[in-house]
Amino acid sequence: MQPHDRSASSASSASSASPSSARTEVRPASAQRQRVVIIGCGFGGLEAAKALEHADVDVVVVDRTNHHLFQPLLYQVATAGLPAPAIAAPIRHVLRKQIAKGHLTVLMGEVTSIDTASSCIVLDGGEHLHYDQLIVAAGATHSYFGRDDWAKYAPGLKTLGDAFTIRRRVLTAFEQAERETDPTRREPWLTFAVVGAGPTGVEMAGTMAEIAQHTLSTEFRRIDSRMARIILLEGAPRVLGAFTEDLSQRAQEQLEGLGAEVLPGAKVTNITAFGIHYDLNEAQADGSSKVVSHFLPTRTVIWAAGVAASPLGKSLAKSTGCELDRAGRVVVQPDLTIPGHPNIHVVGDLASARSYLDPQHPTAVPGVSPGAKQMGRKAAFNIMRRMKGQEPQAFRYFDYGSLATIGKRAAVAMIDLPYINKRVKFSGFSAWLFWLFVHVYFLIGFRNRMVVLMDWAWAYFTSQRHARVFPDPHALEPNAVLVRVQDVANAPKPPPAAS
Repeated sequence: MQPHDRSASSASSASSASPSSARTEVRPASAQRQRVVIIGCGFGGLEAAKALEHADVDVVVVDRTNHHLFQPLLYQVATAGLPAPAIAAPIRHVLRKQIAKGHLTVLMGEVTSIDTASSCIVLDGGEHLHYDQLIVAAGATHSYFGRDDWAKYAPGLKTLGDAFTIRRRVLTAFEQAERETDPTRREPWLTFAVVGAGPTGVEMAGTMAEIAQHTLSTEFRRIDSRMARIILLEGAPRVLGAFTEDLSQRAQEQLEGLGAEVLPGAKVTNITAFGIHYDLNEAQADGSSKVVSHFLPTRTVIWAAGVAASPLGKSLAKSTGCELDRAGRVVVQPDLTIPGHPNIHVVGDLASARSYLDPQHPTAVPGVSPGAKQMGRKAAFNIMRRMKGQEPQAFRYFDYGSLATIGKRAAVAMIDLPYINKRVKFSGFSAWLFWLFVHVYFLIGFRNRMVVLMDWAWAYFTSQRHARVFPDPHALEPNAVLVRVQDVANAPKPPPAAS
């Protein structure tokens, strides 16, 4: 069993044009071994690099950050439950043994485009890097469904930078509420909206409710943090749509038990610095239903509703003519390659892949971390098969189930037992313990496991979260929504000018 995740690998951005001042790499004429370039060192890219440890190839890993991020616990950093190093590990340290053997190189850089005609990727600054085999594991980014202007008011959660932004905005909202003397103007600061009730949204809403009810309940004099409202808005009829209906209902009940408000069927129509507009289908007295528009005054909105593939998918489509699905993911062949390009594999969130456990009835692979890991290993395996003159194999995804936590002692689990074709479902404290064990087990490094266990144990018994520091919000976002916006109508009049 592996943790349920929304994103499988780190994202890299792309542009369709290459810089004019490109620097093309010159490879030694004596170089005989094939070069495998891996774009992205998230779950898919890291597993591919590890699987090639003993292959007779040169591996180059390119990522725009210097760390591998355990994204299933990223919300814990955003909610001050864990420090960033507890869920992130330096890529060079993780792959140090392969680097020491001279078989692997790590480059920190952003891939701007892929030139399949010359078998090169283009890095920021114009450097061209040649490849014989390419594994693209560039991951996903946020999707605001065509309303990118909402991003400045409703940050998503994909990177450590996103987590720090959300942590700063959430904690600063309580600080601004403490400063506000007008109860009407204070209320939006104590109202928090989470858009999207997938695993990320459910985890965020549940944890924020715990923060308001327990962590901060004795730390302010002018406000009572327990009066804060946490509202989870979901456009679909129920939360956690990937789970069965009974577990979805149980998750909603646990959320409401923690103090969060859940609004299924709420379709967001606009987000501003002062609140969120949404439509809700409401029952009328005569038994009919009517769509009613609402406005929720809030100064803190968190986006957990949409995912879009890395822009590198468009670069691949332009270079190869490959097909993209509605989310911008690359439609791959059964062996995870692009049609007409057997040396280019796409894995993780960037791939629109199917599982061929039953070759007659292939099924879609979900965008979760286990899928990315298995795709990364299969891509590396097929590269080694081709080098031996063997036919590549179709990808087969083994789904062991899904997990989602709601809060302390609250979670839902849906476990598929292999070989006996049986599904086990449970929720509550037992599911929470199982969730905790799985996430600690799959963390990278003994130190990270110990840090997380100690922090969680401390939080369990004290309800305290000590990763609550953040930089000066005014220095980081001088014109953003964190700055106090004075109501013009009630603003004090300036003194009369001297005669």
